[in-house]
Amino acid sequence: MDLATGAMGSLLPKLFELLANEYKLPKSVKEGVRSLEKEMKSMHAALRKVAEVPRGQLDEQVRLWAAEVRELSFDMEDVVDKFLVRADDDSEPSTNTNKLKLLIEKMANFFPKLKARHQIADAIKDINKQVQEVANRQGRYTVDNIVARIAPAATIDPRLKALYTEVTELVGIVGKRDQELMNLLSEGDSISTKKLKIVSVVGFGGLGKTTLVKTVYEKIKRDFDCRAFVPVGQNADAKKVFMDILRDLGMYGSHLTELDERQLIDKLRERLENKRYLIVIDDIWDEKLWEIINLAFSRSNNFGSRLIATTRKVSVSKLCCSSTDHSIYQMKPLSSDDSRRLFYKRIFPHESGCPLEFEEVSTDILKKCSGVPLAIITIASLLASDHQVKPKDEWHILLESIGRGLSQDPSVEEMLRILSFSYYDLPSHLRTCLLYLSMFPEDYCIRKDRVIWMWISERFVQCANAGASLFEIGETYFNELANRNMIQPVYDYKGTEVEACRVHDMVLDLISSLSREDNFVTVLNGTGDSMSSQSNVRRMSLQNVRKEEGCQATPLKPVSTLQVRSIATFKPAIGLMPPFLSLVVLRVLDLNGCDIGGHNHLNLGDLGSLLHLRYLGLAGTGISVVPKEVGKLQFLQVLDLSGNFDIKELPSTVIKLRRLMCLLIVSVCERLPDGLGNLTSIEVLRDITVDSISTVKELGNMKRLRELGISFDNLSLELEEAFVESIGKLSNIQSLEISSSARLADSMDSWIDILGEHWVPPGSLREFVARNIMFSTLPAWIRRNPSHLSKLSKLVIHVEQVRQEYVEILGRLPALSTLELRSFRKSGPLLVGAGGFPCLTSFESDWDSLSEIVFQAGAMPKAERVVLDIGVRVTNEEAAGDLGMGNLPSLRYVLVCLRRKGVTVAQAKQAKAALENALRAHPNSPTFSILFHPYRPAICPLSKNPYRPAEYFRKRS
Repeated sequence: MDLATGAMGSLLPKLFELLANEYKLPKSVKEGVRSLEKEMKSMHAALRKVAEVPRGQLDEQVRLWAAEVRELSFDMEDVVDKFLVRADDDSEPSTNTNKLKLLIEKMANFFPKLKARHQIADAIKDINKQVQEVANRQGRYTVDNIVARIAPAATIDPRLKALYTEVTELVGIVGKRDQELMNLLSEGDSISTKKLKIVSVVGFGGLGKTTLVKTVYEKIKRDFDCRAFVPVGQNADAKKVFMDILRDLGMYGSHLTELDERQLIDKLRERLENKRYLIVIDDIWDEKLWEIINLAFSRSNNFGSRLIATTRKVSVSKLCCSSTDHSIYQMKPLSSDDSRRLFYKRIFPHESGCPLEFEEVSTDILKKCSGVPLAIITIASLLASDHQVKPKDEWHILLESIGRGLSQDPSVEEMLRILSFSYYDLPSHLRTCLLYLSMFPEDYCIRKDRVIWMWISERFVQCANAGASLFEIGETYFNELANRNMIQPVYDYKGTEVEACRVHDMVLDLISSLSREDNFVTVLNGTGDSMSSQSNVRRMSLQNVRKEEGCQATPLKPVSTLQVRSIATFKPAIGLMPPFLSLVVLRVLDLNGCDIGGHNHLNLGDLGSLLHLRYLGLAGTGISVVPKEVGKLQFLQVLDLSGNFDIKELPSTVIKLRRLMCLLIVSVCERLPDGLGNLTSIEVLRDITVDSISTVKELGNMKRLRELGISFDNLSLELEEAFVESIGKLSNIQSLEISSSARLADSMDSWIDILGEHWVPPGSLREFVARNIMFSTLPAWIRRNPSHLSKLSKLVIHVEQVRQEYVEILGRLPALSTLELRSFRKSGPLLVGAGGFPCLTSFESDWDSLSEIVFQAGAMPKAERVVLDIGVRVTNEEAAGDLGMGNLPSLRYVLVCLRRKGVTVAQAKQAKAALENALRAHPNSPTFSILFHPYRPAICPLSKNPYRPAEYFRKRS
């Protein structure tokens, strides 16, 4: 589904499906469907043309026509889906073998089917009439020729202001220039052979990349023989870029326009030969364009030349800086102090500072601006007009509006226009996915897997890559939005994996505005009758309730929710949630984190009436019983029950969900229904606890399973063999997490080695996590052929004793980025040698002796996080040294728990001092903490104890 085309993308295949013989539609109805299909294909093509034109350049009548077609497509899909849902329900095979009863069932079903066909016939006639009326308007508005006849609007390049800003007006730029960017540019100046150095400056729109680079350019340009500063922007072509560079270098003449790209490259190379030059390519968007531009700059230039490129896209910055002579400068937001200085300077005269009465509200406003200069300047301009500061109450009104539609002020429009450049540069499917994030409140941490599954359920994600799952394609969408700096990735506590994202308030303001204009998302923050003036609401986000005296939230009226396809409800607004029975065409229902207890109108049994539902998010809702009616949801793809620790069993009806792709439950759920193997579409199955041989055997039927999280509460030889046999059938498995209850820790040794010796994982395996269990040796599937595990990026494993050969084998895993390696028995001297663990970023381990692990030069070149739980060993009455921490060039964070059993306090302190001195001397100045613990920790602050379940540590914390 595409924002620009409404439901058209999913509707057209359904119209084709209606023509299939299995539905036995009357001939007249089929003819009507064929006519609809042809007309809608034509409208689909027209809508895609309209989508290519920025909204501000569209004629008002064309915008109205496009909106009407989109709404019509939603209505049509609702009609078609109602028929298909009923037909799908009727087509379920009967399990009754009694012929007489089977005949009675067929006769009983005949009349409902006949009624359904009459209903679809009447609906098709009515829709055909509406379509013809809309099609006639399309002809009057000549939509088909819209792209050809609309000329690009003549607008002023917003970067010009940054290019000509006085240095005295810049706040926070000097520190950045002197301390960071200048250092990158000056690297290599001291060597005799000065190669060309490229520095790319990357960051979110509005951070001040152009301003910063222009300031640096003005400061250092006199040190170069020739220089050029060339703005590029969107939709640029290489020929114009080359001509602009040549003109800045002093080459003029009409003959330049007659040259092609190859000739211009030759001219530019000739001009720069044997010269020390400084070239800035500002605001480049396209990777292919950079590859062409890059051809003009010879790597044989040894005069200390510098090439600077600015971009909003991480992929472009990486392409610019793909060798050792190149560097990336990640643009950072302004500090709190610089943000305040810039804000106050724009509002209060003579930099007199902020009056006391405005301090609190200004702090809250600056928090929303997040250090983005463009946002700070724009907001400040709204609060001061004609050198007069606006009243305090207007500051508070503005504070509440940031992120949800600022007032229509020219400066705000200019800010949104700058941000909209990035938005309109997105492919249409990414625009839709980005706009969908306006469903979430400001500053909300949006879990990655949650929003991707919601995209899938909304049909925003389409299969394009052979062999790739919908989730994997959706993950590429998420990563691309992060790559383009449209969302801010949120990492896990280790800083190694992206688990969520946030949307900057300024971007949220943009997408919220666009969503309102196109009726894409309706956000409600008031009482239940706040929708009375709205019609055709398709997606609804219930976020807050006005806290007014005597005001109590009342559920939305059923008549206002009949066309709602998606609802996301957040905790403060659960009282607005309408009854489930009123949501007759709902596809997505997200109640995650809402306490639905105490709201009598929300009857969980009514969920079974939502026959169109694809996504049901009930995580953390406090429910204790999963209603058996969920088995009626034949189209359900995602069922999220995580965080509900009172759920002890799943109803047997769950096995009817043949289209279910993701099932998230809780490990305390003690009973799973028989027949779980019927869920043949399942891709993600997490936090299940099993003790049944039949359940374990049924796992082998889940051929599409990518992620499995399983815990064992009971063991037998037959169960062991069944499990190994079942996972051996899972050829698509990418993530496997195994754990056991604490009482099984000692008995797991024998059978877990069956897994280690006899399982052959597929090459697609990315994560293997074994908690609360121990292997006697490193599993054979790792020892025998590490190169087979070319995608394994995360390994959490506990072996009886770590040997040097294990370290060497694991060090050869090409994609390993996260390793937790634990042992029980003392090991001999262990070295992490040069070239070992080339991609590792996070390393956790616990050994019994400090000197038994040493990092040699060239080891773990990307390791940023090291966590160790180790003992202190004394040699010749002196404590061991610094572990070679200085040899880890990327180190950012170190946490070491020293166990001093068997050594004196003085020796322990000596060991701690040696390690601290090494870390203080590290060029990265990593954050570190060295702790003492006298014994093997029962509750170590560094990580989970391998002998206790995870729940134990959650309770302790």
